[in-house]
Amino acid sequence: MPGLTLNNISMRFDLPNGSHVQALQDVSLHLAKGELLSVLGPSGCGKTTLLNIVAGFLAPTSGEITLNGHAVRGPDAERGMVFQEGALFEWMNVRDNVSFGPRMAGRRKSDYLPEVDRLLEIVGLKDFRDKAIYELSGGMQQRVALARCLANDPDVILMDEPLGALDALTREKMQALVLKLWKETGKTVMLITHSVEEALLLGERLIVMAPRPGRIHKEYRLPFAELGAGMDLREVKKHPDFGTTREEILSMIWNMEEEIMGHMEPAS
Repeated sequence: MPGLTLNNISMRFDLPNGSHVQALQDVSLHLAKGELLSVLGPSGCGKTTLLNIVAGFLAPTSGEITLNGHAVRGPDAERGMVFQEGALFEWMNVRDNVSFGPRMAGRRKSDYLPEVDRLLEIVGLKDFRDKAIYELSGGMQQRVALARCLANDPDVILMDEPLGALDALTREKMQALVLKLWKETGKTVMLITHSVEEALLLGERLIVMAPRPGRIHKEYRLPFAELGAGMDLREVKKHPDFGTTREEILSMIWNMEEEIMGHMEPAS
């Protein structure tokens, strides 16, 4: 089946003392090509573990992931990752960072440099291509990370809290950029965030995960990402369903957190 399919993914971590943590239990979902999914949930619900399994960094205890009909067995350029921190190469300039993947793949410079320059123009960094990474702000570094991911032309873009470290204004600008790139490239995107508002803005599909063990609690199909790709995000937030859905999900996660705290043993 085309697209990304997770079939009964479970993950158990065995601890040195003989106990274990069941991080995920029977997580199943399918993302068609070009879909944009945001993933929310309280701390400890396995969001990042799930993303790392999709990326191929972790092998699940049970279950299978397929992408366009073939099994995911490890990291591959068909799945690109954008981390919370840019994870950029400090000793390279902006252009060399974005060029890294195609260069390692053995492509000729004359083939990939025009595409690299096009991506830098799209993310607003054309005039900064020769700058060192340390000369850039946090938001600009995340733009480099996005361009570097796209330069590998992955089928799926995985994003782990990519905007979490940014100030509010820069974060809003980057949210708009993520939507712009999603619409222009047609890539499948899976994004992890702790921000309910961000999940609403950047997910045409949104799943809320429950913890202990991590599993899908509820799924939403939302209009806000599509709206945000063509209008100011502040106007999107005025949509009558935006606030209602935000409060519903906030209450849902709050209740989960309260339940977790209630099950914690009191300190001795």
